[in-house]
Amino acid sequence: MTLVKAQARRAVRSVSRTVGRWTAGSRLAPDFLIVGAQRCGTTSLFKTLSQHPGVLPATYHKGVHYFDTGYDQGMNWYLGHFPTVKRAEAVRERIGVRAVTGESSPYYMFHPLAGERIARDLPQVRLLVLLRDPVERAYSAHTHESARGFESEPFERALELEQSRIAGEREKLIADPTYHSHHYQHNAYLSRGQYVEQLERLEGIFGRDRLHVIDADDFFAEPRPAFDAVCDFLGLPHWADISFGKHNARSRSPMDPALRARLEEHFVPYDERLTAWWGRVPSWRR
Repeated sequence: MTLVKAQARRAVRSVSRTVGRWTAGSRLAPDFLIVGAQRCGTTSLFKTLSQHPGVLPATYHKGVHYFDTGYDQGMNWYLGHFPTVKRAEAVRERIGVRAVTGESSPYYMFHPLAGERIARDLPQVRLLVLLRDPVERAYSAHTHESARGFESEPFERALELEQSRIAGEREKLIADPTYHSHHYQHNAYLSRGQYVEQLERLEGIFGRDRLHVIDADDFFAEPRPAFDAVCDFLGLPHWADISFGKHNARSRSPMDPALRARLEEHFVPYDERLTAWWGRVPSWRR
């Protein structure tokens, strides 16, 4: 994207959000949030859901990041990102179903305050979670953060630094709701793959019925049954005219086998707890 196009897009988004803030009372509140995990197919699921005629997604981009890094903007600012009630009524007239809207911000699952904020402000919202092999997730996240300029160390060194980088950051985020932690958001490669800890916390806030967990590898291998299950969870009819694909993937060199083995061993106890919590063996442990 050229600089002129990027500036024009930012200007359009700014105007849209201002208008949205003014018209917050006439806008839909999210019915669903894709809360994570990062680098587990959240973009692909959002783009797939957005093809369904009963889904009116957030405007301009998939992730608003209100409940993690933008909470000081206020609820009217947040609602300004979503379609109007009038658009939803048009959907009902056209296809005979209630339209739903939502967004995808994969830091919500890991941020220590996001869950409670969501529950307080969106008491009926449903949460979608995607999981993949946590070793692959960590490596993918490192590639992603490096490409975005948020990581300067090679993968193995970044793993060595992780605990010192994020030490005390969770506590700071809880103590000061305005605090933003670069390392906690961008460099927690292993911690963000300890999925069961995050799922147990979300279950304690929302209950199990409002959480729908998707195995990303199963979703990409056989997308139709996984997508139909998402539609059931959101109260949407199954829809035949849906195109499935992978989005936002980044190429990377193969991981050192010895490092992979060490990381797989690290995640064994977390994956065992995940299996018990989920009631199924995740694809990467089958």
